[in-house]
Amino acid sequence: MIKNIGIIGAGTMGSGIAQVAATAGCKVHVYDTNKTVLQDARSKLSKILARLVEKGRIGPAKKEEIEQNITYVSDLKDLAESDLVIEAIVENLTVKQKLFKELEQLVSKETILGTNTSSLSIASIASALKHPERCIGIHFFNPAPLMKLVEVIPAVQTSSTVTTRAVQTIEDWGKVVAVAKDTPGFIVNRVARPFYGEALRIYEEGFASFAQIDDAMKRLGGFRMGPFELMDFIGNDVNYVVTETVFTSFYFDPRYKPSFTQKRMAEAGYFGRKSGKGYYDYDENGSKVISISSEESHDPALAKKILNRILVMLINEAADALFWNVASAQDIDNAMTKGVNYPKGLLAWANEKGIAWCIEEMDQLYDTYREDRYRCSPLLRKMALEGVSFESFSGE
Repeated sequence: MIKNIGIIGAGTMGSGIAQVAATAGCKVHVYDTNKTVLQDARSKLSKILARLVEKGRIGPAKKEEIEQNITYVSDLKDLAESDLVIEAIVENLTVKQKLFKELEQLVSKETILGTNTSSLSIASIASALKHPERCIGIHFFNPAPLMKLVEVIPAVQTSSTVTTRAVQTIEDWGKVVAVAKDTPGFIVNRVARPFYGEALRIYEEGFASFAQIDDAMKRLGGFRMGPFELMDFIGNDVNYVVTETVFTSFYFDPRYKPSFTQKRMAEAGYFGRKSGKGYYDYDENGSKVISISSEESHDPALAKKILNRILVMLINEAADALFWNVASAQDIDNAMTKGVNYPKGLLAWANEKGIAWCIEEMDQLYDTYREDRYRCSPLLRKMALEGVSFESFSGE
């Protein structure tokens, strides 16, 4: 395992990654230009670990060990001895390239430079380096200490040795790794787009309310949160930007077209929980003012239509990701269950519903709308012709 870790950015994500590495026994240097942010990160970590001790998850000795494993620094030169550096800063290509150029002058030739970007091209970030083969995407999910999945994304320039070392290190940290091709959204942010996009489309067509859609996905689908609850949790500003980025990166493929409803919510400052208002209203504690169950009456037939429409779009997206070799079938299913807590893998779900059902549902949508948004994945048609199905996955 790589033992000397550098983390750039002491915000929520950077601090979470540092906690994961330190818990696994690594020596971690957390760098940030803002000393107040560094102090806050240290204080928050101490409180988090204290709660873990109270709950019996770790002992006092382990708490002390984790804290001693992390050093907070405000000089980039303090990362010079790192064997792996992971940046978790603003999602801006120019800023990341500038940072990596500077960092490359300080670290050894063998140091792996990882980026926690969720939507930027790894190849573009790597292109700023004299030795781009050392750059790789290492995408954690929030909160990093709790979420099991990490997407590892080699760029076209990344050496196979760097990929192998990165995967092994993250697995040694106790995470489930899904290796993804360097394409827009990687696995999760690509495959999950219909969960939000199709829910918004159903609402905009006037078929159902936010609450009815959320209720259908939770009660019938088994999802922990409905699409609108989740968008409010993530932040409509953040979710919209990711959607817009994926849409643009896919050369404006209509399958990823953003919603005017979400755009207007973001423009109005209705970000969700963090602003107190989004698709729902929230109190000062971040709790919904009106519960879903009391807000809307249930219509079983409507709920089933909602679930089937969003689910088949998700399955179609997962199948297309496999068709284009974005990741293996097992990594795609693991990514959705471990990265965003889906109740089951989408390819396993396709087996359960039947490949013929998936094709029929997609073709009905296409016949209704005549939009390329609803084109059926070639892989599903190929599988139907060959009479095969996806293997069932138990995950890891």
